[in-house]
Amino acid sequence: MTAMTDPPNEGFRLSQLIYDTRYRSMTIQAVAFMLIMAGIIWLANNTVQNLSALGKDFDFGFLWSRAGYDINQRLIEYSNDSTHGRAAMVGIANTLLVAVLGCVLATVLGVIAGVLRLSKNWVVARLMTFYVEGFRNIPLLLWIIVIFAVMTESTPQPRDFREGGTASMILNDTVAITNRGIFIPNPVWGEGSGALIAIFLASLVGIWAFRRYARKLQEQTGQILPVLWVSLGLFFAPVILAYFILGRPVTLIYPELGGFNFTGGIQVRNSLIALWIALSLYTGAFIAEVVRAGILSVSRGQTEAAFALGIQPSRTMNLVILPQALRVIIPPLISQYLNLTKNSSLALAVGYMDVRSTLGGITINQTGRELEGMLLLGVFYLITSLIISSAMNLYNNSVKLKER
Repeated sequence: MTAMTDPPNEGFRLSQLIYDTRYRSMTIQAVAFMLIMAGIIWLANNTVQNLSALGKDFDFGFLWSRAGYDINQRLIEYSNDSTHGRAAMVGIANTLLVAVLGCVLATVLGVIAGVLRLSKNWVVARLMTFYVEGFRNIPLLLWIIVIFAVMTESTPQPRDFREGGTASMILNDTVAITNRGIFIPNPVWGEGSGALIAIFLASLVGIWAFRRYARKLQEQTGQILPVLWVSLGLFFAPVILAYFILGRPVTLIYPELGGFNFTGGIQVRNSLIALWIALSLYTGAFIAEVVRAGILSVSRGQTEAAFALGIQPSRTMNLVILPQALRVIIPPLISQYLNLTKNSSLALAVGYMDVRSTLGGITINQTGRELEGMLLLGVFYLITSLIISSAMNLYNNSVKLKER
């Protein structure tokens, strides 16, 4: 009787890195990584040598030197005595402002246009088609310049708002639309404003929690709660009550005509408005096609089944069609958000001081640090794009079909 023994384990041999399928992929990846790193090191070393031959070095110390130029539209404190780093931060804030506002408005316009383009009303459908084709096939830069020119040339001058003039303020004399921009009230945050902000944030959390509960209840029992009205109540009621209970901690400074221009309030320049509207309309046209494609991807039988059950068309769109269409809409929508953010660099055409105009423009011209400035500019757009993509991918994972 013989005993069965396991075959002896062979030792590891270097040839396995090439001929053994268990290690070959790792070998290829390691070699590719080393080649890429070697190429990056060679490029960096070559760049440093060329800069040295030109009498330059690679240094970011210019960020702490005095900027010496003004920025007309800013969200944070800045003066011409601030550093170039501070100017870059102002430009970054301006870029993020127009990107966020543009993504929100473009989404609203795109969803509305995409849905209405499928309308059975011939006039509405043709109007939406004209909007989509018109904005998609004309360069964005032209739209920015055209909208800026219209706002500058068709709006009154500040002197026209004087007594006996041809122009007047709107919204109970609180907002002035001029060829220099729109002047709106400026909020002044007093004692207790922090608590008011905390209550507002708590209201947003409450809205999110209620909508989540309503969705689960509907999935389990079919009962539909008045989500819209409850959300509006949670959004406005707590803040309004807290505003009066806390003794009106937030006051407003209204714009007033003084001399040749308005004083007080906040001036939203035409360059920001033109860039925002142009980016939103242009990107909204592409989003409209994405939404239309997503809706058409849903089987027509789904709509017919909903109508057969007596569900209203609006609820069919919200409860049946759009939830399924989102799985098709979200991936290309991410690309549109990224395009809008990067297209904001065209702000230079109308004088809006974004990061391209500050860090990638005036700062480079003054300091001569074109390589460092462009490198920082590229890193900013890269990080911003990765953050937008990651956030949207998380949302995409939450709406995709869950398999059992």
